[in-house]
Amino acid sequence: MALIELQDVRRTFTVRAKAGRLRREKREVRAVDGLSFTVDAGECVGYIGPNGAGKSTTIKMLTGILVPSSGRLRVAGVDPARERTRLAQRIGVVFGQRTTLWWDLPLRDSYELARRIYRIPDARYRANLDRCVELLDLAALLDTPVRQLSLGQRMRGDLAAALLHDPQVLYLDEPTIGLDVVSKGRVREFLREVNTQQGTTVLLTTHDLTDIEQLCGRVMVIDHGRVVYDGGLDGLHAAGESERTLVVDLAEARPAIAVPGARVVKVEGPRQWLAFPAQQSAAPIVAAVADRYPLVDLSVREPAIEDVIARMYAEVAIG
Repeated sequence: MALIELQDVRRTFTVRAKAGRLRREKREVRAVDGLSFTVDAGECVGYIGPNGAGKSTTIKMLTGILVPSSGRLRVAGVDPARERTRLAQRIGVVFGQRTTLWWDLPLRDSYELARRIYRIPDARYRANLDRCVELLDLAALLDTPVRQLSLGQRMRGDLAAALLHDPQVLYLDEPTIGLDVVSKGRVREFLREVNTQQGTTVLLTTHDLTDIEQLCGRVMVIDHGRVVYDGGLDGLHAAGESERTLVVDLAEARPAIAVPGARVVKVEGPRQWLAFPAQQSAAPIVAAVADRYPLVDLSVREPAIEDVIARMYAEVAIG
């Protein structure tokens, strides 16, 4: 069942630019340009792209903040722009650089206000709060004013607030931005639990691609308001023509190794680096190296997803 549906959605803005000392001219900017995709119930989808690609505009349309210029958009069967109050009961939103908590109130009071706003039944509120407090380690923070929380603590508090009313869909915009390694790990573990155990559908936008690798089974890459890739991480490597690296340590320094299916990209004494397509098996190359050269050690390095995404952005810009 598709919880999020977009069909040929477009959003344009009119901006004014200088056209002389006293004159300005209007210019139309297409922030989103014909987006069409669906997200099924229970999916955790990474929605990524460079700054200005249209990610935030998409999220604002999905939450009803912006109205599409054209096209059809539905979230949990609801038109976000026309039924925002009804939609609010079905979605949760966390923005990494903004908070939905009350700044001068203790965390506990923010949650109590959320209970009243969403009209959450007492039993369900208590069960959800207890679960979030345990999983996010918030017990010692409940009586602390939000303004006194660290960034990591506040982020955990925001996540709990977004899930108290059992939303069907959770939108996350840079949920780990600025967090330390320990806080990032805790947030990722919690989101994994929410998605796999509670079945909450998650749409995640982030520039921290480790979030995508650890949480998402599907990734959509958007650029210039259009989807340029939609699929799994393995397919992303293939689409970006990424390469794995075989690091070979020989018994002695030798000229560049020559084996079918790989090319030497670096030689440093007895150590050599061989690149080969990411989707290709390393076994034949390893066997050929071991058969032809005095081998001491070797290792295979996977391609960095950051490099794959950067290459895709560059190709789109050139195109």
